[in-house]
Order: sequence, then structure tokens, then C-alpha cells
Amino acid sequence: MAIQPVILAGGTGSRLWPLSREMYPKQVIGLTGEQSLLQTTLQRIRQLPDALPPIIVVGEEHRFLTKSQIDEPAIFPEYHILLEPLGRNTAPAICGAAMFVRRQMKKEPVLLVLPADHLITKNKEFIQAIEQAVSLVDQGNLTTFGIVPDHPETGYGYIAAGDGNRVASFVEKPDLKTAERYLQEGTYFWNSGMFAFPLSILLEEMERFSPDIVRAMEEAVEKGTVDGNFFRFDAQAMSASPSDSIDYALMEKTDRAAVVEADIGWSDIGSWKALWQVSEKDKHGNATTGDVILEDVDNSLIRSEDTLVAAIGLQDTIVVETADAVLVAPMDRSQDVKTIVNRLKEEQRQEFRYHRTVYRPWGSYTTLEMHDRFQIKRITVNPGAKLSLQMHHHRHEHWVVVSGTAKVVNGEQEILLHENESTYISAGTNHRLANPGVIPLELIEVQVGSYLGEDDIVRFDDVYGRKD
Repeated sequence: MAIQPVILAGGTGSRLWPLSREMYPKQVIGLTGEQSLLQTTLQRIRQLPDALPPIIVVGEEHRFLTKSQIDEPAIFPEYHILLEPLGRNTAPAICGAAMFVRRQMKKEPVLLVLPADHLITKNKEFIQAIEQAVSLVDQGNLTTFGIVPDHPETGYGYIAAGDGNRVASFVEKPDLKTAERYLQEGTYFWNSGMFAFPLSILLEEMERFSPDIVRAMEEAVEKGTVDGNFFRFDAQAMSASPSDSIDYALMEKTDRAAVVEADIGWSDIGSWKALWQVSEKDKHGNATTGDVILEDVDNSLIRSEDTLVAAIGLQDTIVVETADAVLVAPMDRSQDVKTIVNRLKEEQRQEFRYHRTVYRPWGSYTTLEMHDRFQIKRITVNPGAKLSLQMHHHRHEHWVVVSGTAKVVNGEQEILLHENESTYISAGTNHRLANPGVIPLELIEVQVGSYLGEDDIVRFDDVYGRKD
């Protein structure tokens, strides 16, 4: 049977703050190597002999970042990106993807549903587990992958195995004593959030147990729009869908649930402690990244992204430094990082949403200095890319090219700027920046004005279809 990979690339990984942010989420970060978790997930499914071009389900705001990560190493020449205009958890995402596949194909493949942000180190065993799952799907089962536990984990849900490959029940995250009992009994698996579904039976069972989701997503697909590699679910229709996980909406209710035992070197890297557990460590049990100096430190995770981090006399501690934030926490409180993110969100602080460097479809910008009436940014424009034709009401801009060539629209003028050349754009002037060259364009932008927010942009023309 043909396998249709469906990669769920939503979510933000808030327990991995300050590295993971709302606009630069966990799945696009290279936590365990040079490639991101999304890229390693896509590389992994390339090994499947019967895999069709993948479908990636992602939030609207991450569409260009996701596309650039797929295109950068040219992992797949063909793919579809399904855009969620709002988050509604995994059940609507999977249901919408299934309906999209049903519209696109005459034959019914196996839907292989994989989160984009998981680590799997045993690729051979992963392929074998999928082969077992496909055989169960061929018998009409809705199949999940149960991870063989190697320690009593309280951060995961569990699957209780029944006779044969049947699922006896799904179990919520246990306390430590219960998790130790699950490990001893040997009939409980970690709930991986990975699935293999027969298309028609998935939709039939969703109709049976969660008809509101089916109706909403059917309309969201029917009224959806195509934009290149993107397919955008209709926002109004999708907003009517209940927000539910596939476990609650379907798997805990159906009598067709089966489980494949999967010993595949799996981790969801759902916290800094989980990352420490799967990372290479020195002789003192420390996992370090970046410019780090340690003295008398044991069993800790120390990560530097931007500057030197020196630590003395620490044990079982997490230290993560980025350009605009530092996290320090005991290892056993790693699940509580989300409470800090919630506070940042409540206080409307930018640190929960953005890094100093913000990625755009045309490149990126890094905020170097920020003050009440001026800020300084470094702007990088990819070769051949261009920003929107735009105007600002409240700020003036000074641009200085430091590398490459800039093609600038400044009011009625169109000029080329080379290294060490500059221009000034007054508030209210239509302007555009482009890179006509074959190397990245780097420039320094100084903004001066009474209001410097990114929402002070009026776009007149944008090749990426953005309106705000």
C-alpha cells in the first residue's frame, strides 16, 4: 500500500524557551544537530520505499519558514503545505489532511501521521515498525506507535496493551509510583503521538465519534484556497471545529485501535531535561552547546547561543542563554518553563514571540539596539528576493549597505546601492528593497520616529501574498 506521510508541524515547544519562540518554534531548530527536527523527520521518511510526496500541516504564520526548511536541502521536490489559519489541536489537522488526500487521489493510501518535532535514533527499527503498522492498517485498524519505555517517565501519556495488538486503554500522565509500576509490568508503552490510519475508516470513525470536527473540516477543505505549494483551510469554517486531540476525539473511543511496539530510540524532546537525556555528555554528565566554560559542574545542561557562559559549582541545573534572555532552573523543574512563557504572554512581552533575529520569506532582520525613538537593525536579504512595496506613517529610515548590492525604490526614484553607500527614506514615502545579486545583501537600518512597531506598515504590493 502507498504511504502518505502527514507531518504535523504546528505548536511552539514552549517548554524549550528561550530557544523556542512562538515565531521560531521547536521543530525548525537544530536541537540535536545541524538540521532541524522538521528536516530530520522529512529525511527519515525518504527511506520509505512506498512514500508519496509529504503533506506538512503548519500554522499560517510559519508557512515561509517551513517552506524554506524543506527547500533549503531540497529534501523533497514535491510536497504540499496545508495552512491552518488558527490552532485547533491534532484531530482537526489530521481530519483536514485526510479530506485533502481524498480529494487529491483516486486510490486510498495509508496515512502515516508523524509530529515534526520528535527525535528517532534507530532508523532501521523505525522502518520495521512502520511495516508492522501498515499490515495492521490493511486489516482495518487505526494504529498507534507505542514506545518501549526505558525509565519511569511522568511527562508522557501511556498506552496499555491488550490481547495481540489491541489497545486496552489510553492512560493519562502518571505519578512516579504509577510510572514505576508500568515499567515493571511491561505491558505499558509511552504514547508517541504517531499513527498509521486507513483513510476511509479514519473518516468513518471520526464521523461516528466527532461529527462536529468532520463537518467543520469538510467545509474548511471545500472552501480552501490554493496558493502555489500552499493549501489554506478556510478560516471561518475551521473556527467552527472543536479543538481536540486525536486521542480524545477518536483513539480513546474507537474499538479499532491497535498498537505497534516500537523500540526506535524515540524522544519528543518536550523539555530541557528530555534534551539533556538524549544529548552527548562529558565525563561529569554535562551536555554543553556553544561557548561554555565549566568548573565543578555535574549533570547539567548548559547552552550558549550568543555569548560566553561560565558556570561554577552547579549540579542538575539548566542554563540556556540567547541574545535577549537567559533561563536558569533546576533540572527537575524543566516542565515548569511553560509557566514563565505564560507570564511573558500575559505581560505581552516580545520575548515569548520573537528572537532578536526574526525570519521573513525574503531573509531576516536582527534588532541590534532598541530605544524609545530609534532602533538599529541588521537586515539580510536573500539573493533574488525583495521586500514588499510599503510605506510607514511614523518612522524615517536610513539604510547603509555593508555587503552586496541593493536595488531600492525610494518614492519616484529607483537606485542601486553598493557597499558603503546609503539612502534616506522619509515617513510617508513608498519604498522597496531588493537584492538583484547572487550573494546575500547585508545592510544596517536606523529607524527614527515616534512609533517603531512592526505593525506600522502599509503594503501596496507583496510577492508573498502578505497584507499585514
